[in-house]
Amino acid sequence: MVFYQIMKQYVIDEIRPGDFKVLKEYLDAHYGPARLGGVYRIPLEPALYSQAQKSHADCHPFYFALELKLDALCCELLVRTDNRIRCECIANAGIEQRNWLIDSVDAIFERLSIIS
Repeated sequence: MVFYQIMKQYVIDEIRPGDFKVLKEYLDAHYGPARLGGVYRIPLEPALYSQAQKSHADCHPFYFALELKLDALCCELLVRTDNRIRCECIANAGIEQRNWLIDSVDAIFERLSIIS
């Protein structure tokens, strides 16, 4: 049996060049320099871990991957870990996790006055 998982994303597109620069500076300052060409890791709040994620202490911490492109920010709705490639705790975000990520990203855009 082949395991196939649909990848869901939250995408903000049509980012202007000036806003890209401000957003990149913010992400670099708060989440470290981008890995692999514009990919940032946003740590998930431990209080939002699923039951499987809570029980997998060896897989902590969990994060979301965000890719900053010149004209878009693409946020994967997959909770990841650096400690394993495959594990049952690596999964699509639950509703609370998804909402937390979207709210967090929207707050960054508001803080930077990119979205009014």
